Amino acid sequence: MSDPQRTSSTPASVGEIVRVNGPIVHARNMAEAGMLEVVEVGELRLIGEVIRLHDGMATVQVYENTSGLRPGEPIYCTGRPLSVKLGPGLLGNIYDGIQRPLERIRATSGAMIDRGEKPEPLDEAKTWPFVPACAVGDDLVPGKLFGRVQETGSVEHRLLVPPGFGGKVTEIAAAGDYRGDEIVCRLDGPDGKQELSMCHHWPVRKPRPVSQRLAMGEPLTTGLRVIDTFFPIAKGGAAAIPGGFGTGKTMTQQSLAKWAEAQIIVYIGCGERGNEMTDVLKEFPELVDPRSGRSLMERTILIANTSNMPVAAREVSIYTGITLAEYYRDMGYDVAIMADSTSRWAEALRELSGRLEEMPADEGFPAYLPSRLASFYERAGMVRTLSGERGSVSVIGAVSPPGGDFSEPVTQHTRRFIRCFWALDRQLANARHYPAISWLDSYSEYLSEIAAWWESHDAQWHDLRDTLMNILQEEVGLQRIAKLVGPDALPDYQRLTLEVAELIKNAFLQQNSFDEIDMYCPPTKQIWMLRILVRFAERARRVIQAGGTLPDIRGMKAMTRIVRMKSTIPNDDTAAMQALYDEVDGELEQLERRFA
Repeated sequence: MSDPQRTSSTPASVGEIVRVNGPIVHARNMAEAGMLEVVEVGELRLIGEVIRLHDGMATVQVYENTSGLRPGEPIYCTGRPLSVKLGPGLLGNIYDGIQRPLERIRATSGAMIDRGEKPEPLDEAKTWPFVPACAVGDDLVPGKLFGRVQETGSVEHRLLVPPGFGGKVTEIAAAGDYRGDEIVCRLDGPDGKQELSMCHHWPVRKPRPVSQRLAMGEPLTTGLRVIDTFFPIAKGGAAAIPGGFGTGKTMTQQSLAKWAEAQIIVYIGCGERGNEMTDVLKEFPELVDPRSGRSLMERTILIANTSNMPVAAREVSIYTGITLAEYYRDMGYDVAIMADSTSRWAEALRELSGRLEEMPADEGFPAYLPSRLASFYERAGMVRTLSGERGSVSVIGAVSPPGGDFSEPVTQHTRRFIRCFWALDRQLANARHYPAISWLDSYSEYLSEIAAWWESHDAQWHDLRDTLMNILQEEVGLQRIAKLVGPDALPDYQRLTLEVAELIKNAFLQQNSFDEIDMYCPPTKQIWMLRILVRFAERARRVIQAGGTLPDIRGMKAMTRIVRMKSTIPNDDTAAMQALYDEVDGELEQLERRFA
C-alpha cells in the first residue's frame, strides 16, 4: 500500500512500543510520524495507522491480531497514508478490510491469514490487454482517458490520469499485453517527467475529486416492488435498511446486490457472521447476470470482514469499499455499494474509543459517531467526473439495532444522513412476508426527484402509487376498529378496503426470492400491476355502491389470477398483463351492471 505518488517504500524511521491495549498500541520516538500514516508494528510488522500524536508519543490502531505483541518491539514508519491499490483486476476479487486478496492468501497460507502478511492486492504476474486512447503530443489533465483494458467480459476498465498528474504525452505504449505495474505512458508535466502505469494508489479516507455534483433524477431500480414503487432510491442516493435480528437485512441486501440496476457492485460484509459471508461467497460466483448472461462476479467486488476478524479492520473496511466504488464511478459507471452492517462498524468504533479512554456519548458510542457516519454516506452522489462523464455511487447500509429498537444512536444518526429509510418489520418477517419492509415506518425523500422518470413510462404513475398507499394507510385505522367490534360489524365499503389492502400485500408487496419470475420485477411489469390493482379497487367500490356484496367480488374468476400474476405472467409479457387488466375490468363491469 502507498500513496498516489509512490508505488513502493521501505520503512525507515523506527519507534518503540511502550504499551499494548488490544488493537491500540502506544509508541514513543514517533516525532517523525504523521497523522493517519501507515506504520508496521512489532517484529511481525503488523499493519497499523497512527490516529493520535502528542509530543513524540503516537497512538496506533492496529488492523491485525496483536496477541504476543510486547513493549520494546519496534514500530516502522512508512511516510504514507493508508491507501488502496487501484487498477485492472479488482473485479471478481474478494478482499479483507485492508485490501488483502483472500483467495490468493487461501491458496498459499490456508484458511487463516498469517499475521503481517502483505500480498499485493492485484496479481503482479497477470497481464492485461492494453489499448492506448491517446497519442504522442496530446495534453493530458487529471481524469483524462489514456488507455482501455477489457477487465472482464462485462466491464471495460478505463485508465484515467490520476489526480496530481498531467502534462504532454512523450511516449505511449502500443496495444498489447502488459502487467499492471509496467509503465505504459510517459508525460512531460510542469513539475517534470511523469510515468503512468495501469495502477495507482489512493488514500481511503480522502474522497476522490469530481468536476461537479449533479441533481439526481433517475431511480436505482432494484426489482423489489415495495422499494421501486413505494420507497424508491435515486441513482447516487443513500438508503438504510434497519431491522432486528432475523428480519432479513442480509437477504434483502444480497437481493439488491444481485438485481440493482448498477454496472458495478461493491459488497462489504462488515462484522457479519462468517456463515452469512460464506453464503455470499458461494452464491455470487454461481449467479448469472441477467443483463449480460455472464457471471455476476465479473462486475462485483466483495470485501469480507467477518466478526472473528480483528475489530479495528472493520473501521477501515467501510472506507476501503467506498474508495473502490469511487474509482469505478470516475470511469462513468453507476456503482452500488452495500454495507452490512454499519452497526457492527459503529461497535468497532465504540470498542476502539473505549480503549483510547475517550469520554463516551449515548450508549457508550463515541461523540464523533455522527461525523464518521456522515463521512461515509456523504460520499454517495451523482457526479460529473473529471473526464466529463456522468457517474454515480449509491450507498445502501444495513443497521442492526439491538432488539429492533429504532431509537438507538446508530439508527437515529444514520437517519440524519440518508434520504431513504427501509424499516424491516418483525411481524412481517415472522409471517414469512419477503421483503419485510414496513409500508408504515418506511419513507423515501427521492419521490419528487424520480417521479418524472416513472411518469415517462406512465403519466398516471404518481396517482396510481398514491391510491395504493392511501388504501394501506386507511387499513391501519380500520384494523383498530375491527379489533374492537369485529370485522363483520363494519359496513361493506370498509370491509372492501380491508380486502383490497390484503390483496395489495399478497399480490404486489410480497415477493418470492426463489421464484424464477417473481425474484425480479422490472418497472414495466410493476406499472401494469399498479394499473390492475387500482382498477380493481375503483370498480369494486362501484359494485359495492351499486348494491353488490363482498362474496360477489370474491367470486370473480380473475381474483386468483390477480394474486398469482406476479409469478405466472412472464416479466416481459405485456400482452398478458393487458389481457388480465381487461378481464378484471370486464368482470367488474358485469357485476356493476347486474346491481345497477
